[in-house]
Amino acid sequence: MPLGRLPWSLPVMQAPIGPAATPALVAAVSAAGGLGTLAASWTEPSELRRQVESIKRLTERPFAVNLVLAFEQEERLQVALEERVAVVTFSWGIERDFIARTHAAGAMVAVQIGTLEEAQRAVGAGADILITQGREAGGHVQGTAPLLVLLERVRAAFDVPIVAAGGITDERSAEAASAAGATAIACGTAFLAASEADVHPIYRERLLRAKGEDTILTGLFDVGWPAAVHRVIRNATVASWEEAGKPASGARPGEGEIIGSQNGAAVVRYSDAQPTSSTDGDVGAMALYAGAGVGKVSRIDGGAALTERLARPLLAMGTAGT
Repeated sequence: MPLGRLPWSLPVMQAPIGPAATPALVAAVSAAGGLGTLAASWTEPSELRRQVESIKRLTERPFAVNLVLAFEQEERLQVALEERVAVVTFSWGIERDFIARTHAAGAMVAVQIGTLEEAQRAVGAGADILITQGREAGGHVQGTAPLLVLLERVRAAFDVPIVAAGGITDERSAEAASAAGATAIACGTAFLAASEADVHPIYRERLLRAKGEDTILTGLFDVGWPAAVHRVIRNATVASWEEAGKPASGARPGEGEIIGSQNGAAVVRYSDAQPTSSTDGDVGAMALYAGAGVGKVSRIDGGAALTERLARPLLAMGTAGT
């Protein structure tokens, strides 16, 4: 079992799960010894600073801020560095200058990769940690290969800490990732069911009763983030699109129809908006992100208890985050 040095003590990372990743959830995971991650890619910089300060009031343990490089992140990165966040994670892109600036500020860098070529570029750019994302992941999916296949390729090529992501929701999938060479695991779907996560009740209910075969990897919910594939739970929007013959964007049934609102903004059909407690309308027809391991998510736990449960089999196998 390859070991790597990570700045947190339990080999579990809470993946950036959009607005569901509240400061309370991030802090709970980190306080338990894992690495909580604040999804900051679309947060106004002033609000991001407030959220980071809130997490620091709740825990002194390390936590991460994630930035999706498919979008402009200059101001948000500056906030994270000024606030002396311990770990910055980058996904959907590799920016050598951002990595160098993060190191200069004293933080570690984790880069999400979906291919061996991306891993090579990330390591060459100075990444301290690689997050290998398999196609089983929920939400927006950078990976194109099954997780274990990608993980074994990357482990054979690089002697750096590797965090495995994609479809890991229980002890058995955690053990499989560890056996394939992961230093730690990143879980998103499992933490959507955490009690501290900001998830609309209808969305949470679907998560708790969905099976892996109920998910689909698609580009359907593209309003807001075009050309980025994502894994969601099948719903009425998916069904009507399939029944119509899977037409391209611009010719899909109900396109442009307002089906709800979130924080005062309209949510149209095919929006990439993730339903939270502030969402109103036809929530079940919105983008219900979930990974292929969702069938193992069947109960609501606190973030700390979930972190400890997921870490237990990896610790027993000899994986260590320190």
